[in-house]
Amino acid sequence: MMKRLTAAAVAATLGFFALGGMAPAAKADEPYWQCVTFARMFSGIEIFGDAHTWWSQAQDRFQTGHRPRTGSVLAFESSGRMSRGHVAVVSEVLTDRVIRVTHANWGGSRGKVEENVTVVDVSAGGDWSAVKVWYNPINDLGTSIYPTYGFIYKAPAEPSDGLLMASVPVSVGQP
Repeated sequence: MMKRLTAAAVAATLGFFALGGMAPAAKADEPYWQCVTFARMFSGIEIFGDAHTWWSQAQDRFQTGHRPRTGSVLAFESSGRMSRGHVAVVSEVLTDRVIRVTHANWGGSRGKVEENVTVVDVSAGGDWSAVKVWYNPINDLGTSIYPTYGFIYKAPAEPSDGLLMASVPVSVGQP
């Protein structure tokens, strides 16, 4: 049986960052987590650069789509104060329109990691192109609607022409 990896387990293993629901801003002697650094480490999806570039970078490298899967990365578009976008790792799929994410550097938890934050698909077509995120200070979904690109899955992208390349062993002793 495969053990479910949680942010707490990652923290315990690595031992160098603190978790918390509504943690205060990072102190000078604590690490300050950016969402991209955390998402890359927690998901295993090796993409670098600002969050708003992850979706385009994922094309032809990873599978992408508009249905959440545990372990996938939800890529937020740039919008409003979120000029560099945002990325969050899906920690649990509750329904076809409600998930929980674990992410860093969001809202009142600047530089910190928040575990299992509820995110709701509020798009008209149910395609996860617009979401609301739980906001602890009001104990409810926030009032902002955030545009998203979709989900990046850890699986490599499939060849676009439908052909699979296989390696052919070289025959030993053949001319």
